[in-house]
Amino acid sequence: MKAATDVLAAVELLAGQYPEADTELHYANPFELLVATILSAQATDAGVNRVTPALFAKYPDARALAAAPREDVEALVHPTGFFRQKTRALMGMAQALVDSHAGEVPRTMEALVKLPGVGRKTANVVLGHALGVPGLPVDRHVLRVSNRLGIANSEDPERVEQQLTGALPPGLWTRASDTLILHGRRVCKTEPLCDQCAAAALCDFRRRAVRPAPAKKIRSRSRGPSGRKATKKRGVRKRS
Repeated sequence: MKAATDVLAAVELLAGQYPEADTELHYANPFELLVATILSAQATDAGVNRVTPALFAKYPDARALAAAPREDVEALVHPTGFFRQKTRALMGMAQALVDSHAGEVPRTMEALVKLPGVGRKTANVVLGHALGVPGLPVDRHVLRVSNRLGIANSEDPERVEQQLTGALPPGLWTRASDTLILHGRRVCKTEPLCDQCAAAALCDFRRRAVRPAPAKKIRSRSRGPSGRKATKKRGVRKRS
């Protein structure tokens, strides 16, 4: 894994490539972003954004969502996939907010991850984007890009979060995540477009990919005293 100065340099290079980096989920308050992020599991942000306007219009806060008919919520979130599980998570989360937080989204990681359907990634999204608390969400794009660059060295999201937050100033955490996510979606895909990467010069994956192949050894054939190629003598078969 690279030194903290190199981690910062790589992130800053990519941040210059994506000055518009931000979450692509649409929201007006922390509750809406929490709902949208839960819905984004196994779904695209664009798909979630098509669903949430009607959902938020009908159930604008935790109290309304907690009291909603389950079948109605399932119908609204159905296009995002896994609609039954997501409905259970959304309504459980909303009820927990009502019961334990007066209907408001808490401002700490410890409290957020106790809510149904909320893990560290979701909590970090809400903290960093809607609550102004430094957070670095690690999704599959962040995992792939950070490991390829060499600014992280783990396939465990929590471990990668620790490595990146340990190397970057807190004020850059959320922006770094947004930048790495966009880079993973647009350039550093499963089949990366390395010639379009602003941080290619610092990338471990790129360096390995362009490493020249070792030269093949040319095997010389031995020659006899006369300078001619030596050949094996064949015995003469006697006729019986």
